[in-house]
Amino acid sequence: MVVLSVIDIVLMIAGLAFYLFVVGSQLTQVAGHLEECRDLVRQIVANAEPILPGVQNINRTGGVVAGALPLLYGMAEGIVAGVTPMPEQPVERPPAKPAAGRRRSRLHDGVGYRPPAEPSVPA
Repeated sequence: MVVLSVIDIVLMIAGLAFYLFVVGSQLTQVAGHLEECRDLVRQIVANAEPILPGVQNINRTGGVVAGALPLLYGMAEGIVAGVTPMPEQPVERPPAKPAAGRRRSRLHDGVGYRPPAEPSVPA
């Protein structure tokens, strides 16, 4: 029983050592990738430094334009409303005309019903 316990403990330690080796190698790869990312970020920052004042100017100008948009929109609506021709409304409106003919239901067609023909009314 003692021998089996010792073998079990040795196997557990070997499994733990293998697991730690795998995790350590993966962490080494991650560290290498993070170093590459750090170098890329430094390059991006170095490339962005010359254009930073221009971007700040663009943002400031965009803020001024965005602040003026409601005023410009209201002025444009006033201009359009002032120059849009409005058709003259008739003084007396004629009565509404009924729809031509009789409305037909498709439910009748679905069951095969054919209503009798209506006599035509002279107009």
